[in-house]
Amino acid sequence: MTAHIRVRSRSQGTAARLIVLVADVLALIIVLWIALYLLGANRSNEVVGWIHDAATWLAGWSYDLFTFSREWLQVVVGYGLAAVVYVLIGHGLARLLARRQVV
Repeated sequence: MTAHIRVRSRSQGTAARLIVLVADVLALIIVLWIALYLLGANRSNEVVGWIHDAATWLAGWSYDLFTFSREWLQVVVGYGLAAVVYVLIGHGLARLLARRQVV
């Protein structure tokens, strides 16, 4: 009978946490823009403008994937899809990295 020893290096845990952090920050920027849009924030404000520009860049691939007649729904679905994808991919990659075993 062979005994397997599971060893998880500190760097794997750190890398997994970093991946999750980056994915969550990207999703947070997008969700912030959705909330600011729905609340009618002033786009000429520097902070709002920066969040809008960053969210538009991050969600550029998903924004026009679906079209809706209502603009607020277009924003929620278009940007929201990108946020969900970033979280799923980031957390999935982190989980795979954390599962990696050194025998």
